[in-house]
Order: sequence, then structure tokens, then C-alpha cells
Amino acid sequence: MQNLVTVFGGSGFVGIQAVRYLAKAGWRIRVAVRNPNLAYKMRLMGDVGQIDVVQANVRNRDSLVRALEGAQASLNLVGVMQDRGRQGFQAIHVMGARNVAEAARATGVTRVIQMSALGADPQSPAKYARTKAEGEAAVRAIYPDAAIVRPSVVFGPGDGLFERFAAMAQMSPALPLVGGGLTRFQPVYVGDVGQALARIVTDPVSAGQTYELGGPATFSFRELMELVLAETDRRRLLLPIPFAAARVLGATFDLAAGLVPPPISADQVELLKADNVVSGQYPGLPALGLTATTVEAVLPTYLYRYRKGGQYADQEDRALAQL
Repeated sequence: MQNLVTVFGGSGFVGIQAVRYLAKAGWRIRVAVRNPNLAYKMRLMGDVGQIDVVQANVRNRDSLVRALEGAQASLNLVGVMQDRGRQGFQAIHVMGARNVAEAARATGVTRVIQMSALGADPQSPAKYARTKAEGEAAVRAIYPDAAIVRPSVVFGPGDGLFERFAAMAQMSPALPLVGGGLTRFQPVYVGDVGQALARIVTDPVSAGQTYELGGPATFSFRELMELVLAETDRRRLLLPIPFAAARVLGATFDLAAGLVPPPISADQVELLKADNVVSGQYPGLPALGLTATTVEAVLPTYLYRYRKGGQYADQEDRALAQL
């Protein structure tokens, strides 16, 4: 089957955008997910018959082989932010990545793309970053010409950054600044990441490349929280928390992680000790012919829901001012 790409994790936050741009580029797409019943809408993102949804689990090699049969390209976007249970960092980021690459080799796939993360480092004190680096190495051991993609923190509707803290600001009188909020980030728009992935899949020049994807500007964590408060029109205390205290809090939240989603984990505290910005040593969005979208251009399109008056807060304020 010509121009068939299997996208593992294709119904996720980044995957939806990648599938959309791959469909526009004319690819036939097999979206491989753990629960196809929850991803049926993916078929509506392309022409009739262009997108199929199949069951696969990166921990089950047989399911991976079935998902890759007849494909020319494999795009693995599967990742987790919490290290717990059978879906932990080692199982997903390392063993899962290796399983996908081995299944791709067994089925004759010629193009392999592995999603990693900016800051992936085998020496990192954060297990998330270490296992991302180990996953890269596992894939490259099987496919030396695999393309590795390392995005900074990804934002857009449904993200785990701005929406997470905007929701927190609705209930909490303060937002935490771990380590004083000095850690720097280079947020990259999810639509830009999806388009970049589609171009990397399509262009054979990307073989063997490592890409670092960042937005057009860097922000400290404090500045990101200030953006959230400005866009949601809320006044909240920005509370600095030393790393040592934050780690204790994270470890406490980890104990209850199975009951409620933790606001921060001990491993995420370790991640916050290092800046999350592109190094300049690897190609990024400009090398792919893309211009990065600014945070300021996108935030108003989805954070309005967290204002007191919602979408019509500005209109209500103007109406009251005229009374």
C-alpha cells in the first residue's frame, strides 16, 4: 500500500494535529491506539477511506506488527507524563519505543520517526528526561536513520500547561512558582508541531536528523503564569516555592496519584531545575520551512473559558460601564 503511515498515539493532543496535516499531504493513515472505540472521530479528519483506526499497544509486539503491516512509515507519539503502573516511563518511553522500532523492522518499514522531548538526557536527574533519551537510543540502535523530534512544552487548546494553571487559578488564591519561577521555556504551538511532523514523515532528507522544536520566544515560568492571569483576567498571588519544598510536595502528591491527578510530581520538580529551550545545535521549525506561532496569538482563542464571564466577559464589562 503506497503512502501509508502508521501513527501510534494518533488520537492524542499532538497526534490529532499530525494526522490532520498528514491527511492534507495525501498520506493514507493508520491511527494506532489502545482503545479504537474512543478514537472513531479520527476517520472524519480525511477523505473517505483515507484514515483508519486500529488497536495497538506499544507493550504488545504482536499488535504493533499488525498495525505496521504494509506501511512505509512509522510515527511514534506515545508518551506519558506520570510514572506509574504498567504505563510507566520505562515501559512506554524505552521498551515501547524499542518495540515499535523492532516491529517496524520486521514489517519492512523504511521511515521511522520517534517523538522525544526537549531536555532528553541520559544523565538527567529526572526519570522522564532519562527515559526519553534511552528511548531515542533504543530506536537509533535499530534504525540509525530514524528521525528524532524533541519539542519544548507544547501549547494549544486542551494543553496541560496553560489550561492546567488557568483551571487552578479559578479555585486557588495562589499559583506556585517552583524554584522561584526562574526556569525558562520555549512553548511551541501544537499546530506547528503537527505540521512539522508531517513534513518530517514526507521528506526523506529528514532521515537520521534530530529536530528541536521551540516557539519564537522564551519565557520564565513566572512570565507564563503572568500570561495566564492576564488572559483570564484574574489576580492571584504568585507564590515562590524552593525546590526542596516542592520536591516534598511532589512526593506527597505521588502517593495519591492513583486517586487524583497530581498537580505536580517529584520527577517534574527535577525537570524544572533545567531550562527547556532549544540548544541551537539541531534543526528546528525554520529548517522545515515553518514560522513558529506566538503564544500571544493563540492563548485568547481558548483561555477565554476561564474568565469569570467566559467568552463574553469583555462585552459584559463594556455593557456595565455604560449603565
